[in-house]
Amino acid sequence: MRVNLGVLFLAAFGGAGVCYGQTAPPTPPAVTTLQPGYSTVYCSGFVKDTKLPEDIRVISGEQPGYKVLWAQRENVYINRGSDNGVRIGDRFLVVRQTEDPDRIEWFKGQNKVVKAMGLLYSDVGQLRVVSVEPKTSVAEVVFSCNYMVRGDIVRPFEERAAPPYKEVGPFDHFAPVSGKPVGTVVISSTFQEGQAQGITMYVNLGAAQGVKVGDYARVFRYQGKGMETPPQTKGYATDIYGFGSSPTRYTWKELPREVLGEGIVLNASRNSATVFLTFSSAEIYAGDNVEIE
Repeated sequence: MRVNLGVLFLAAFGGAGVCYGQTAPPTPPAVTTLQPGYSTVYCSGFVKDTKLPEDIRVISGEQPGYKVLWAQRENVYINRGSDNGVRIGDRFLVVRQTEDPDRIEWFKGQNKVVKAMGLLYSDVGQLRVVSVEPKTSVAEVVFSCNYMVRGDIVRPFEERAAPPYKEVGPFDHFAPVSGKPVGTVVISSTFQEGQAQGITMYVNLGAAQGVKVGDYARVFRYQGKGMETPPQTKGYATDIYGFGSSPTRYTWKELPREVLGEGIVLNASRNSATVFLTFSSAEIYAGDNVEIE
């Protein structure tokens, strides 16, 4: 009886081993991505080929004796009134021309590329006119991305499309080349050089390269390219002796690229696009490459 039990146990164990060996490999987990909402769409900033008209400005606001900044639910004054056709209920966008305050290049030629893209504008907020006089109007700050100050540029309100969002699926870290024009991650809306999921960045691909709102952009990097942008050790791709090395030295063109993340295009001008990063698998730096999927 003991022998029979032992045989039975071994048979069961062996059968379990066979079943285990036939188990299919696990399906890669779906990535967690971010969907751009109203604040993302209307606070993303943009790049323009030409300077925006600056005839309408924020000229002051309520309680100016001690206030120099105005935010949501407060009132500001603009230099347009009934003489210019302004009426109660009219809506406006408030923007501000901006640039990196440090102007320290993260990669060689960064400032030159930024200039070639156009003029960078940050979104400040939105106004609704609540009182009108002949030459001026009072407008409530109904939505704000940042504090408003005197001199901010005011433009008639324009709806921005919320781009269609694709369904979440497995992320391909080694996706094949799309064959579409390749550009560069040039700068972010917050001027930080390291970026990740949830950050808005500007790339030097635009309408001239066929980019349009709603397109998805793929960010990638070739290992061993010797880029100055991401932290790396010389020869890390093949030649780190003492930790194992490949028998042959490979150039970056001979090695697979690594896809770092992807984002959706919120705005496109002629030479640039605003991209909201919906997913990142690693930190993305100014100087990394980007292509439209």
